[in-house]
Amino acid sequence: QVQLVESGGGLVQAGDSLRLSCATSERTFSRYAMGWFRQAPGKEREFVAAISWTGSNTYYADSVKGRFTISRDNAKKTVYLRMNNLKPEDTAVYTCAAGDVAAVDPPMDYWGNGTLVTVSS
Repeated sequence: QVQLVESGGGLVQAGDSLRLSCATSERTFSRYAMGWFRQAPGKEREFVAAISWTGSNTYYADSVKGRFTISRDNAKKTVYLRMNNLKPEDTAVYTCAAGDVAAVDPPMDYWGNGTLVTVSS
C-alpha cells in the first residue's frame, strides 16, 4: 500500500500562485507514474496533470494547460503541482495519485486524502 500525503493547499486570491506537494515514504516511488486530480464541490473528480516515473513526460487537462506545472523529485519522493494564475473555478480538493501509466486521465492505484484549494475572486 502506497501512502500519499498532500500539502500546500489554502485560500488565495484570483491571479495568485500556489504549489502543492505530495510526499510518500514508499521506497519504490520512482517506479510510479504520478498524477493530480481535483474535485470541486458538487462535481465529479477530474484529471489535472500526470507525470511519468522519469519526469520526462507530462500530461495536462486543457483547463490548466499553460498555468499548472507538474514535476517530481524522486530523491525526495515528492511530486509537485505548481499552479499559476489561479481562477475561482480552480477551487477544489486536490488529490495526488500513483499508478503504472502516465497519460491524460490515467487509471491510478493509490490515492492520497487531498488538500483543499480555495480561490476567491
